[in-house]
Amino acid sequence: MQKRHFFTFFALHAAILLFLASTTPITPHEAKVYYTESPEIVAWFMQAGRLVFPGVFGLRSAFVLLAFFAVWGYYHFVKRRMERRSDLYLSVALFMFLPGIVIAGSMANIGIVVLDTVLLFLLFYESKRFYASVAVMAALFFLHEASVIFFFAVMLYGIVRKQRPLAIISASFFIAHLLTARGIEIGGRPSGHFLDIFGLYATVFSPLLFFYFFYTMYRTLLRERKDIVWYISFTAFITSLLLSLRQKIYITDFAPYVMIATYLMVQTFQRSVRVRLPEFRKRYYLAFYTTVSVMAFTVAVALFAGISYRLSNDPRHHFAARIYEPYFLAERLKQEGKSCYDASGKKALQLRFYGIAPCQSKP
Repeated sequence: MQKRHFFTFFALHAAILLFLASTTPITPHEAKVYYTESPEIVAWFMQAGRLVFPGVFGLRSAFVLLAFFAVWGYYHFVKRRMERRSDLYLSVALFMFLPGIVIAGSMANIGIVVLDTVLLFLLFYESKRFYASVAVMAALFFLHEASVIFFFAVMLYGIVRKQRPLAIISASFFIAHLLTARGIEIGGRPSGHFLDIFGLYATVFSPLLFFYFFYTMYRTLLRERKDIVWYISFTAFITSLLLSLRQKIYITDFAPYVMIATYLMVQTFQRSVRVRLPEFRKRYYLAFYTTVSVMAFTVAVALFAGISYRLSNDPRHHFAARIYEPYFLAERLKQEGKSCYDASGKKALQLRFYGIAPCQSKP
């Protein structure tokens, strides 16, 4: 990939984020976070954004900026690991258009905050700025309860690579998670969600790219040199699979730690291609273009969800019904001159954002 193509893709990425952030109605999760202020950091960003921009874009403006920072951070991190600029541009372009990045960068959520924090740690770590790395680790400890996965992975990496200071610090944070009962909640009645987690990862990466991610993790485990990103991504991935055998998994606990492995997939692919003569590369390029096309289609589904909802014969069963139905309901109620509607749960919070209060609270 050439430099001019990369900047074209970045402009397209920015346009998609801005379009989704400004046109997608408030989601049930966003409404819950905004009115319950949990997680606090996400609610704070949402409230700060509304002081600058009105409407739903104000809720998400800070997260769009965080997504741009993630692209910048990923570019500078991967630049140190790629010998060819074309591979660098390809890695970052794929990273930008991961469905998980597109959604995380255009909606208010903890995932993009965690991703930026992890990238900041990696940049400081690669620059051998140890104390800055420790400060970022401390921030991640308080920011994300599921960061126990991150600290366990970094601890393993430090032990295997005999980096004693890194191993000790990460082990300290890992033990602190255990002593303070922080981390991923494990409890309730055992129930299998193993197949569900594959569906979630297929949504984060797109289906074909997820299979290649799985292959890359496995191949690196057996044959390739393992860097700190592989330890983080592999640990998060395996942990999510194991936990899914017992309970429901929240993908935001794991996605920030696995999406950073995008450049590893590019490295694996390019090694496979470049050791072969040109006449034997065609099937690899065909697989690549097919994978990218499926990923583009996945992003397009999210991009045009509003249009497909309006055209749906049965909107109630549309995959985005929980997002668009309260918005159109609020619009219809306002046209009818009504300012109240009895709803429950997150739907009531979504309606509240559009100025529709519960009727039962009216005098």
